[in-house]
Amino acid sequence: MKKLLTPLELKVMNILWKINRGFIKDIRDHWDEAPIPAYNTVSTIVRILKDKKNYIGHKAYGRTHEYFPTVSKEDYQKQFINSAVQNVFSGSLTSLVSTLVDRESVSTSELDELRSLLKDFEGDK
Repeated sequence: MKKLLTPLELKVMNILWKINRGFIKDIRDHWDEAPIPAYNTVSTIVRILKDKKNYIGHKAYGRTHEYFPTVSKEDYQKQFINSAVQNVFSGSLTSLVSTLVDRESVSTSELDELRSLLKDFEGDK
């Protein structure tokens, strides 16, 4: 299992998932919060994601590198939820869903969608 991402690493990955591939400049150009981190800061985050966590790959153009995700957003989301269920909710998916519903963070339309998904899931079994 890959290591979970820090908030800054996740920000970089969300940008790369959105643009599919890009240079450090492109990542900074798509940063939608102020202040935009310095070039060297983004470069360091990218290097960690590439060299230590293996979430991104690169293609070299001389001394310039273009980066791309090697892990899909969907795979990361599954890993994140599985980790949360195991480590925060003691393996109980019901506890996770109950917490979401208890916090009233789920709208009526989202609950309807969840019901529909559960019905589809039951039908697949």
